Amino acid sequence: MERPLLEDIRDRLDEFTATEKKAAHALMANYPMQGLGTVAEFAEAAGVSSPTILRFIGRLGFPGFAEFQKKLRGELESQLNSPLARSATLSDNQNGDPHVGQLLENVRETFAHLPKGELEGLIRLLADEKKTIHLIGGRFTDGLARYMAAHLRIVRSGVNHVAGQQGNWLDQLLGMGPKDVVLVFDIRRYQTEVIQFAEGAAKQGATVALVTDSWMSPVGRIAGFVLPARVAVPSPWDSSLALMAIAEVLIAGVTRENQQRAQERMRALESLRNEIDPTTESRTVGPDI
Repeated sequence: MERPLLEDIRDRLDEFTATEKKAAHALMANYPMQGLGTVAEFAEAAGVSSPTILRFIGRLGFPGFAEFQKKLRGELESQLNSPLARSATLSDNQNGDPHVGQLLENVRETFAHLPKGELEGLIRLLADEKKTIHLIGGRFTDGLARYMAAHLRIVRSGVNHVAGQQGNWLDQLLGMGPKDVVLVFDIRRYQTEVIQFAEGAAKQGATVALVTDSWMSPVGRIAGFVLPARVAVPSPWDSSLALMAIAEVLIAGVTRENQQRAQERMRALESLRNEIDPTTESRTVGPDI
């Protein structure tokens, strides 16, 4: 898979001058749309001069603004592609099974480029029991939100999976504020209802965190933490393997952050199970810590 430009910019932030970093942050905050206007519009949004924008583009390896925009338009097309459109680009004569190899490569590349500070910061936030955690996903990522919520409920209190009919989601925004964290799973084609829920939570002061793909959900514009994953495979369907890996690393991190609390809650859960059905005691094995 071709390396997304957004990923390259994140990895190279330290190479840019102070004004070039302003251009980089402006682009990342509204990617890729910020780069699809004129040079002057990009410069105004970043608070820098037009020559600075052109130097920034050159440092990224583009001979000119037109080539830079061509790259962005290609990535925007990839964001919007449906499974049907992606299926038309697959070869009928692929040798071997490239799918498994790409799955493993996606996980390796995801963690090679994952911002370590973002990951560690999000783990600490999710482990803070002063915060209430709300997890939400879209059509194909809701299962990840449900999976993670089920685990987090065992090791800490105050965990909510935003589920059910979308018409009822807004009810769960009532009372949200600075003590709430909304963790969003959203990959292309990004789901409007999920984006609106995250925006509503952010307006009320909640911290929004995002697990997304390399092209980044629009939720990234308001998220305090962003963890991008590789999802593209030689298939009409995107892969959730790297997204699941991120979820499991977060679960393990939260468990490790307060190991004593996690063990106490798991022991209490086992006691409840035994009270309900004493025959489970001999065959129930709790997770290792």
